[in-house]
Amino acid sequence: MTSARIAPGRLTGCRVLVVDDHVDAADSLGLMLELLGAEVSVAYDGRSAVEAARTLSPRVVLLDIGMPGMDGYETARLIREQAGDQPIQFMALTGWGQQEDIDRSVAAGFDMHLVKPVSLDALTAALDRCTNDATSVT
Repeated sequence: MTSARIAPGRLTGCRVLVVDDHVDAADSLGLMLELLGAEVSVAYDGRSAVEAARTLSPRVVLLDIGMPGMDGYETARLIREQAGDQPIQFMALTGWGQQEDIDRSVAAGFDMHLVKPVSLDALTAALDRCTNDATSVT
């Protein structure tokens, strides 16, 4: 039985950008979020994420921190710069879960720090703000 928290359509109206250099993980997460009703774009590196954010105008960016080349901190900074005043919720979705990792992501402006593997319940709870904002916009 499907719980109310993860019911299909739960994330309708939420635009999410998933960024992870692990292609299978990014694609799986993107597909799951689409099944829950979100509008999703997936990127596999920082530069592609910045371009995807320009097109999607996401409300939420689920961002791996430890990517080669441009890391998640730099990617978030560039997306934030190009978005201007547009509100975006940044969530670190990373394998790094020590307190210093959490402190660094918060200091870098991330709204939330989720450690992989994240449960579907925890992820949908974290995305509630996005769906609440989407339904309150006129």
